[in-house]
Order: sequence, then C-alpha cells, then structure tokens
Amino acid sequence: MTTIRPRTRPGLLTFLGGVGTVTGSKFLVETDHARMLVDCGLFQGAAELRRRNRRPLPLDPADVDAVILTHAHLDHCGYLPRLVRDGFGGPVVCSPNTAALAELILRDSAHLLREEADHANRYGWSKHRPAEPLYTDEDVDRTMGLITPVRVGEPVEPAKDTVVRLHHAGHILGSTWVHLTLEDGHTLASSGDLGRPVHPLLKPPEPFGGADVLLLESTYGNRRHDDAAARARFADAVGYTLARGGTVLIPSFAVDRTEVVLHELAELRRSGRIPQTVPVFVDSPLALAALEVYRRASEAHAPELRPDAGAIGEMALDAGPFLPIRSLEDSTRLMESRIPCVIVSASGMATGGRVVRHLQQLLPDPRNTVVIVGFAAAGTRARDLVDGARVLKMYGGYVPVHAQVLNVPGFSAHADADEILQWLRGSPAPHTTYLVHGEPDGAAVLRGRIDDRLGWTAVVPRMNERVLVR
Repeated sequence: MTTIRPRTRPGLLTFLGGVGTVTGSKFLVETDHARMLVDCGLFQGAAELRRRNRRPLPLDPADVDAVILTHAHLDHCGYLPRLVRDGFGGPVVCSPNTAALAELILRDSAHLLREEADHANRYGWSKHRPAEPLYTDEDVDRTMGLITPVRVGEPVEPAKDTVVRLHHAGHILGSTWVHLTLEDGHTLASSGDLGRPVHPLLKPPEPFGGADVLLLESTYGNRRHDDAAARARFADAVGYTLARGGTVLIPSFAVDRTEVVLHELAELRRSGRIPQTVPVFVDSPLALAALEVYRRASEAHAPELRPDAGAIGEMALDAGPFLPIRSLEDSTRLMESRIPCVIVSASGMATGGRVVRHLQQLLPDPRNTVVIVGFAAAGTRARDLVDGARVLKMYGGYVPVHAQVLNVPGFSAHADADEILQWLRGSPAPHTTYLVHGEPDGAAVLRGRIDDRLGWTAVVPRMNERVLVR
C-alpha cells in the first residue's frame, strides 16, 4: 500500500510593522511546523505610531518559535522584552556583536520607559491610572537569557525545518541581513537596515545573492547621499559656529552614528578645521557604553570592521580628544556652561534622552547650531527641526527655535537609492520584492526604480497584509 504524504504548504509572510514607517519592524514567517519573527522593533515618532506598541499583536507570543534579529537598533529589537513578557520563550538568533549592543539598548529603553511612566504618574498626563512601562528591567533580564549569538555565515536551525544564515550588512556593528530557507525549499531574505559602501569603520554589505522573496528597506529610497558636500557643510557649520562663540549640538544615535560623527570630528581636528582646544563632549551613557563595545571589537579585529578602522580604539573613551559626560550632574553642568564646544548627545531623532534638555537650553540662541546627522522620522523633534519649525514642544511647553539647523543626511548609515540598487544588481530576480522600513514617498519611489532599472516585481505592502512565500 502506497502512503501519500501530505504536500507541504507554502510559507506565509505577515507584515506586523515597518510598513509605511521607518520604525516597528516585525515580519512574521510561518510554515507548517515553524513560526518566526524577523526583527521585533518598537514603533517610534508620532503618537499614533507609539500607541501601536500598546496594542496586542495578532498572535500568541508563546506560539512564536524563534526571533531572528538583524541588528540592535531600537526600531528592530526594542519590542523583544514585551514579547517575552507576553509569553515568548524561544531563541533570539543574532550575531555576537548584536547581542552585546542589544543588551545596552534594551536596558536603556527599560530605564526610559520607567522614567516616562513615573513622570506621567507624577503629573497626571497619562490616560492610564497608574501608568505602567511597556516592560521592565526584569523583562530585559529574561530576554537576555534567550539571546542566542551565532557566527555570521554559519547555517543554524532555530525552528523545525527552517535554516537561517546571517550575512554582514555594514549598517552598524553586528548588523546583518538574513537568509531563510523554509521547509518547502522556498527562500526569504530580509535586508534589515542596509549599510553603505563608504562607511568609515565597517566593510560594505555582503552581496545579496538572491531569494524567492526579499524584504528590502527603503528609508532613503527617494534620495541620494552627497558625501563630499555633506562633509563640507558639516565642517563649515562647526567652524563658523565655534568662531562666533556658539555651541554645536549633534543629536546622534547612540550606536554607530556617534562613532561616525566622532570619526569625522577627529578628521577635522587633524586637518586643522577645528581647533584642538575646542572641547568635544559625548553626553550619553548609552553612546559611551556602545563606544566601548566598538573598541573591544576593534581590539578583537572583528571581520566586519575595515582594516584601517583602528582609530576606534584610540578615540573610544579617550579623555584627550573627546570628553565623556557620564553623570546627570555633569550633564547639568555642561548645559549651564557657556563655553563654545561641540556636544554629541542621544537620541538621534530627539525623541528622548539628554539631548532634549540640550535643545531646550540651546535652541533660543542664534549663535548655536543643531546638526541633524541621520534620518528623522515624521513626528519626531528632529524632523520638525529639519522641516523648519520655529517652535519646538518639550516638557509641557514650547521653546523658540532661533539656533541654526543643518540637515546632513550624508552621515546616515542607511544606503541611499543608488547604493540599494547596486546591492541588488547581478542577483537573480526574486519572485517579489517588498519595500519595507520606509515612509510612503521613499518606498514608492524605490519601487518604481526597481521596476524601471531591474525589471523586478516590487510591491509596497500594507500593515497586517499576509502573502505567500513562493
């Protein structure tokens, strides 16, 4: 008697975040025997996006077998402790350097969430009584117990009949793009956040190589970075501001953007564009901790670092060229100081952290300059500044914007449209390419360029849309 084996059904992909926005990346991949999330990020920016973090996911977290984490930025990993709090208990697969940075990011996030809840309870502005943080330090502890570092390029099977390989993505230390082989033989790749070939510290992203379905970031899908012009504008703004007795404030993502900004400031000092005597402060405990992770990676000759990136070890936590501000008391004294200086502080989109206090202090003075060095999502203070806001709301009131504002997107660690297309060229065409992690204009423009230049089928998906992997 012949036994007829049931046919394996195709995989199913559901877009739970990172659609129509650059935050909240969560992509559910399901097969007959496995259920996985690729990334598990927080929504940030506008209030409507942030409210999504409080809505239950359309799944039982206890039924998720594994999470594949591309990198340690909050919009890709920041929901993990909530997933664990709600019942997830499987492995979180990522690179070793992502594991190191994710712990810093998640512990800082839990601290900020606790502060936000305490502030809401103290002043009564939350509709919840009492306000509770999205997750706690204890949730982060449980999450870190699930983190499973794997070697980049090495095949692993985090869920039944599903093979995962990580490949260097060149975005931040530890960042990867992901290739999954599902039980029916079909393949899915996710770019995560794709880095740039000209990153001063990291090697370019490893080539794509093909997959049946591709999730492709589109953050800068409608833009082109002009690196030479960006560096020249940055140098001119810093030099001019210091010469007129002002302060340069650089809101910077704590992980990688701070390293890139410090690298550029070091180059300006070496070339004489910035006087050696002008102090450069790093006012972010998280950024200082991340600098230490980068320094250790440099000492260990991490394969994703450029061979000439040894300057990381020289600059990290060095009190000579860069002055670390660790305590809140020292940060307050810095805010009260009137000496011309450069301050690098988190967060990059000015949604929270010490940089908000610096903005409150510095924005009213026209001698000062605020330099936005990364992507500013809609609904964030950084985006409001880039769009020309004349007042900025913070701490329950409005602050006038008289300082100069300079937008330098060339410092972004995200590939621009041309660099994304270059990463795709030479690869077999996926059955479908889904444009994610981008605002509507960027995703739409990149979709058109992929169609015109490569002849591939590219789609901008909808939130909670479900499609087959085939």
